[in-house]
Amino acid sequence: MADFHQTGVVTTLHRLKPNNIDRLEADLEKFSRNRPIGLVLPALYSEFESLAMPQIVSELKRVRYLQRIVVVLGRATLDQYARACSFFEDFYTPVTTLWMESERIQDLLQMLETRGLSAGGDGKGRSCWMAYGYLLAARDCDVIALHDCDIVNYDRQLLARLCYPVAHPHLSFEFCKGYYARVTDRLHGRVTRLFVTPLIRALEGMAPGAPFLKYLDSFRYPLAGEFAMDINLARANRIPSDWGLEVGTLAEVYRNCAVSRTCQVDLMESYEHKHKEISEDDPSKGLTRMAGDIAKSLFRTLASEGLVFTADDFRSLEVRYVRIAQDTSARYYADAMLNGLKFDRHAEEIAVTAFARSLHRAAAEFIEDPLGLPLIPNWNRVLSAIPEFFELLQDAVDKASRPMVGRAVH
Repeated sequence: MADFHQTGVVTTLHRLKPNNIDRLEADLEKFSRNRPIGLVLPALYSEFESLAMPQIVSELKRVRYLQRIVVVLGRATLDQYARACSFFEDFYTPVTTLWMESERIQDLLQMLETRGLSAGGDGKGRSCWMAYGYLLAARDCDVIALHDCDIVNYDRQLLARLCYPVAHPHLSFEFCKGYYARVTDRLHGRVTRLFVTPLIRALEGMAPGAPFLKYLDSFRYPLAGEFAMDINLARANRIPSDWGLEVGTLAEVYRNCAVSRTCQVDLMESYEHKHKEISEDDPSKGLTRMAGDIAKSLFRTLASEGLVFTADDFRSLEVRYVRIAQDTSARYYADAMLNGLKFDRHAEEIAVTAFARSLHRAAAEFIEDPLGLPLIPNWNRVLSAIPEFFELLQDAVDKASRPMVGRAVH
């Protein structure tokens, strides 16, 4: 059973009972009559060849409270697109597969580029942003939920718990972030455990009382890919196009949504998905690249809040980070020993060293180019520049993608 302690400035919603899916789904069916819910599933084709996707599809077939599902498919050929669509036949909820490689979608991306509204490079950020646009254009959802498609032990209770705080008519939340334990026979979540949290706390030591850092430090799993939000946030938020997506999204929520309207929810007892390599010898790949993109996203957000660090500050930050990360690893070692988990202290030290190098490179790159890659513009800006874009997007999806027609939910 979870604790019920509230820490930090963000409301935490705990999992105090092991299973209450029937009640949650019954409530959500009622709530969704006035607050229709759309689900975004960003996926690479490779995930349709994994063990996770059949489990996710099997669970989602049983959901009755969604208005629509948008599957955003990336890195797929025409044949692969057709096979991916076949996964969602005979669904209760209408499912639209948005194929990012289709000619019409690519034409729209090129149009944005020529208008100075770049949607960034190929990746999860651009895919999610395009799906939000499609749901905004459809004008029939008030809540958007999103979760990844590589969750091996997926259970539909994850989705219900994620949607509930934002869909509930008597709660005031506009954004809900998921959290969970990443545990099998050992602790996972190295980027969160050994990089993001120690880095945030190292930065807090250099900028005591900084509200944004206090806000970030309140999230139990800031890199979780699962969240739900009010549709208006999807219209107002910009999105990072690199691997700083999750932290960058929290920064945009912080900017556009009151902290009192933000919460985090315990989604499941343990969350298992594919594990990336650290790739300590190649900073362009794996977790080292992710750490670098996250650090630069943090630096840019802090600079926009008026917290500017010098080269000397960054050198101090690197030393502070390593010390805090090593102390944090020792805490996790004790936790693992008590719970009878495997724990490779040498591997943890290698990870900290690799992340420290990522931090060093990120600081140097930030000093050289503080703006970095521009964020994908929000939908308000796109519609201001191209008022007809939603109609163009709907037409492109309807003609280039293959909608799977299910029964009307409402």
